[in-house]
Amino acid sequence: MLDGGKMISLDGVGILGGGGGLICLKRRDLGRSYGVCFLKWRYGRPLCAKPVEDESVPVPISAAELSRVAGNAEALERGRWNRESNALPRQLSATDLVAPSQGLNIRVAYQGLPGAFSEAAALKAYPLCETVPCEEFDVTFKAVEMSVVDRAVLPIENSSDGSIHRNYDLLLSHRLHIVGEVQLAVNHCLMALPGVKKEGIKRVLSHPNALAQCEFKLNKLEVIQQNMHDTAGAAQIIASDNLRDAGAIASVQAAEIYGLNILEKGMQDLSDNVTRFLILAREPIIPGTDRPFKTSIVFTLDEGPGVLFKALAVFSLRNISLTKIESRPQRKRPLKVVTDSNHGTAKYFDYLFYIDFEASMIEPRAQNALAHLQEFATFLHVLGSYPKDTSKCFSQEKL
Repeated sequence: MLDGGKMISLDGVGILGGGGGLICLKRRDLGRSYGVCFLKWRYGRPLCAKPVEDESVPVPISAAELSRVAGNAEALERGRWNRESNALPRQLSATDLVAPSQGLNIRVAYQGLPGAFSEAAALKAYPLCETVPCEEFDVTFKAVEMSVVDRAVLPIENSSDGSIHRNYDLLLSHRLHIVGEVQLAVNHCLMALPGVKKEGIKRVLSHPNALAQCEFKLNKLEVIQQNMHDTAGAAQIIASDNLRDAGAIASVQAAEIYGLNILEKGMQDLSDNVTRFLILAREPIIPGTDRPFKTSIVFTLDEGPGVLFKALAVFSLRNISLTKIESRPQRKRPLKVVTDSNHGTAKYFDYLFYIDFEASMIEPRAQNALAHLQEFATFLHVLGSYPKDTSKCFSQEKL
């Protein structure tokens, strides 16, 4: 094929649509796909972003870089992305998540810098995966949607701090599926530059949640607590800016990566400090019954007496255990007006209800429960049905 007088090569990479018969063509040099009524940039195997100083530490992907990927691949700097494209995404199965695969050739996005706890969760789920750091949680979702990566790992709740509400909101605003979960024991460490003593630290940098989880010991040190975007980023700033009056709360891996000395391990107030992460993908897995499964849903209800009790009863009637209940105001419609003949007009918050329950969507009892719930739910969406993490929680030190 000629392009501006230059000969280029096209490869067949898959079938467009579900009916088959039309092969999608890919330019070898750009990874661009062509088809009837179809023009889409596909990125199947990106590399980490180019390092600034240390070639072993990739720079997180930003939202601006993802926008450039969507708009024009030729504008990207050479070497920042691998433009080889895989075939169209296939539906994942439960066997993709079993331990023997170890995540070989899987690219997993996470929020933060190398050494972040989210990276440790990704490596627990897929020990041989390629981890891809991203600046924001929203960027990790978009990276999966745009085929820049295969999966994203997202913290959703912590045993000390509870739910991470921002990420619940993102689950509904993006078209991704929950395909797994990871539970990670979080060991917070106090670290500083070599030669700095604990007594010389005047301020401690870290993510707000990490600082809150270490509140008791930090208060004893009588230091200023300074919020940062992520734990590993706090360690990186201390190293790059040579901050000798500051310490960071971060992981053992972050100390190793950025050349800091660990002054104290186990800074968290509660020794059993566990964070639960969700694994997200473009396509759902096929639920099974060969192992314990969870299903996550979100729904809304009309205002009325006992309506939430009725919603929860559909699971109790079928002996289905609930493991998580979370409510979030609807951002686009936070208030609803209800007219009552006895009390006039009243305004109520309009809520989304997120529920995790222990059953696979392939089970008739789960299907019947959701069919029952749909009779009076004004909105119902299945976020994913996925294998439950039954592995032992362990600290990043053991990775």
